[in-house]
Amino acid sequence: MIRDNQKYFNRLLVLLDALTIGATYWLSWFLWINVYVKVNNPETGILPIEIYFIAFAAIVPGYLILYNAVDLYSSKRTSKTMYEVFNIIKANTVGLVAVMVVLFAINIPDFSRGMVGVFYGVNIIVESFMRKGVRHVLRYVRRKGYNLKHMLLVGYSRAAEEYINKIKANPEWGYEVCGILDDRVPVGAIYKGVSVTGEIDTLSEVLTENELDEIGITLSLSDYDRLEAIVNICEKSGVHTKFIPDYNSVIPSRPYLEDMDGLAVVNIRRVPLTNLVNRTLKRIVDIIGALVAIILFSPVMLIAAIGVKATSKGPLIFKQERVGLHNKSFQMYKFRSMEVQPAEEEKKGWTKKNDPRVTKIGKLLRKTSIDELPQFFNVLKGDMSLIGPRPERPLFVEKFKEEIPRYMIKHQVRPGITGWAQVSGYRGDTSIRKRIEFDLYYIENWSMAFDFKILFLTFFKGFISKNAY
Repeated sequence: MIRDNQKYFNRLLVLLDALTIGATYWLSWFLWINVYVKVNNPETGILPIEIYFIAFAAIVPGYLILYNAVDLYSSKRTSKTMYEVFNIIKANTVGLVAVMVVLFAINIPDFSRGMVGVFYGVNIIVESFMRKGVRHVLRYVRRKGYNLKHMLLVGYSRAAEEYINKIKANPEWGYEVCGILDDRVPVGAIYKGVSVTGEIDTLSEVLTENELDEIGITLSLSDYDRLEAIVNICEKSGVHTKFIPDYNSVIPSRPYLEDMDGLAVVNIRRVPLTNLVNRTLKRIVDIIGALVAIILFSPVMLIAAIGVKATSKGPLIFKQERVGLHNKSFQMYKFRSMEVQPAEEEKKGWTKKNDPRVTKIGKLLRKTSIDELPQFFNVLKGDMSLIGPRPERPLFVEKFKEEIPRYMIKHQVRPGITGWAQVSGYRGDTSIRKRIEFDLYYIENWSMAFDFKILFLTFFKGFISKNAY
């Protein structure tokens, strides 16, 4: 059973962690005491190595307890590496503070604080790489068909299909869906190799006769009245049970709960930028970033301005109405890249490949995103942000809000010069539905680190685009 495998694996992981902590501790001692101190400060008082052995005997088990406290020993087949690294940093930070407090409390002034600092950094780095290596090995083993978790799904629904899609697309997670129980879909029906094996009423019998690692409750909305009874059956069997709701098209990717005096309330939409502190911090970064960008790109903007004026008649800056924060319209600035045309002609649609309206210099400006540089002034005005969903024209907003579910949620934040959709390849003449999907993910998962990641990726993916005409 996979539960036995997990038990043995956790023991092995604890052993690897202990070896890693021990190795990095003594490596830090050697680098700081034997290399740095003896070379640069040979007259500094150095404690006997026995004192460091005593500290070592306390630090290893202490750090293992911290690792367990931050959930580093639970199964993380589907979680991202960054979450594990964050927990490693969190545990080591608490450990660093604890060591410093103990050293102060028992008054050992000669115990090297520098060595403790080196240990903090080295241990985080080595532990993170060790864990990443273990992940790679396990994922390779699972792709080969070993160390699998065998699952049964209860209920055939959109959620069941989506769950199977994810499992099939990620064999490194090590899940195998053995079958589906449902009352409405006939036995023998197959979806991507997974068949309906019986009705929901046979669940108790199936759990008794089969060694399953997990149950996934994927009931359709019309069967939710049976949820409590099914959960009771699963819990009696002792098998780990998951609930995969059939309303993922409604709830966000990261819903959050409110506790109203014991009543769990699921909030439909989580928008971190509605928080005043987050919003203010992002605005400060926008203003500083826009000022720096205007200074850095001023030579490029000057050359672009000369090119636009020298190659075609018309205004240097093209102003276009776009819809921004709280559905309010604003004038977005660009270097003009097309021939001057009547307003009605301009409203007809997006620019297409080999569009005759685009000037020669305009093709270069669009391809390299130089035409977007005047939008840094939009950022200074507060119409836009450096990072966010791209703003759309009012006529397309009216069209898309009727055709695309949750489209208008993008207007709960300031639009951006670049965004998660753009650096993911959805720029220009690409799927608007996929663009909105990425925009919503950004809105619901915003963090300053996420903004800096997008900004970094923009330099490698965002400036040059095959879809920008």
